Amino acid sequence: MGSITPPGSALMRRLRRGAPDRRKRLVLAAVLFLAFLATFAVDWAVSPAADAATSSPAASSSPSTGSSASTSDGPCTVSPTNGCIRGTILDSERKPATGVDVDVAGPGGFARTATTDDSGRWSVSVTTAGQYTVSVDQGSLPKGQYLTNAADAERKVNATLNANVGQIFQLSDQQGATTSDDTSSVSAARAWQQLASGIRLGLLIALASVGLSLIYGTTGLSSFSHGEQVTLGGLLAYVFANQLGWNIWVTGIVVTLLCAATGYLQDAAIWRPLRRRRISLTQLMIVTIGLSIAAQYAFQYFFGASTVRIQQGNPETVTFAGLTLTVQSYVAMGIALVVLVGTGLFLAKTRFGRATRAVSDNPALAAASGIDVDRVIRFVWTLAAGLAGLSGVMLGLVLNGVNWQTGLQLLLLMFASVTLGGLGTAYGALVGSMIIGIVVELTNLVLPGDFKYATALVILILILLFRPQGIFGRAERIG
Repeated sequence: MGSITPPGSALMRRLRRGAPDRRKRLVLAAVLFLAFLATFAVDWAVSPAADAATSSPAASSSPSTGSSASTSDGPCTVSPTNGCIRGTILDSERKPATGVDVDVAGPGGFARTATTDDSGRWSVSVTTAGQYTVSVDQGSLPKGQYLTNAADAERKVNATLNANVGQIFQLSDQQGATTSDDTSSVSAARAWQQLASGIRLGLLIALASVGLSLIYGTTGLSSFSHGEQVTLGGLLAYVFANQLGWNIWVTGIVVTLLCAATGYLQDAAIWRPLRRRRISLTQLMIVTIGLSIAAQYAFQYFFGASTVRIQQGNPETVTFAGLTLTVQSYVAMGIALVVLVGTGLFLAKTRFGRATRAVSDNPALAAASGIDVDRVIRFVWTLAAGLAGLSGVMLGLVLNGVNWQTGLQLLLLMFASVTLGGLGTAYGALVGSMIIGIVVELTNLVLPGDFKYATALVILILILLFRPQGIFGRAERIG
């Protein structure tokens, strides 16, 4: 006859404690799931009202063929029926150039003239997507000021509805400073500006890359759905700040917590059960690819394919040390730096942080030392999703918009960053992100448009060829 477990045994005590814990987790999961459903329901409910509120101003500002207007009519606001072409003109001392006329011509005989305000900004509303010509009236430039490149007075831009297209014109105090033959010339001022943009991009990528590296370090899994956590953060910020009118600081905190909750739920509902069934890493990676595709089309279904803005106002620019960036850029860089330093101190100084690094270094040895590996992995998924969500909020503010593919477009940069720094090391992800961000933006000095992102692929290939373990990684013998 089998033995009966005494009621006071350690096994019975663990069983009694385990049942309430499981019930609490199920209740927490249900509450969070209902919260997400409520968020999307609110978004569906308020979207028609928001569209109605914005369609009237857009319609009233629709220009007739051949008509002209200036920025005195009010700043342009994007909506599903209205797009904005806007920009800034700075003089040779990087100060706003006021009273400069900018002509915008486009499809169907569209023609409008905008005049720069006291901050050097101008904007034009468009109600039809297509290619527009933006030209500066050189006769209206301030006395003693000239376009840095005379051939740059006329530009072609592709405008879309519910989005902004930005253009920045730089003036010089020397007539004919450059010619049409050296439009791609590299100047010290331009390189300095691109370096700052690279630092900004590197800090924002690092927020997401640190979590991606920790996931790989603790589980060995390369999560292809991590980019969608970035997208989720940006789109949720759009719902709360734009559609519901929440304060942007409150929005950032709430979105970060909600995204962290999705990481907790992912591990509880998907990754831990699959780990217990000893599913291979290749199969888990395929699951992340499927999850990424499903999330992308869910975003497109709920939010559409167009770019949405977290804040509708015209971003303010600040010039410091010869650099001109938006206020959002300076704030985002500061927040990213504080969060990254805080994350590093947490991993280095706290007991749970040291346990996380121990699991990342050797999960089997960590488990033999008494560390709850599953608990650490659950925490890593939560932290990684929260950091990625915060990165999405910051990117949405800095890039002046977010869409259903924002995270996918940054995924290559994130993988290149963690590979360059060393897979599984948080500090390596930070250093790798900074290098990738700076190199990508400096490449824009010689490569046009988004082709600069191909630089990340080149760096990734070179890393795998010459130092596959990365900067901070350790070389390992295989076989």
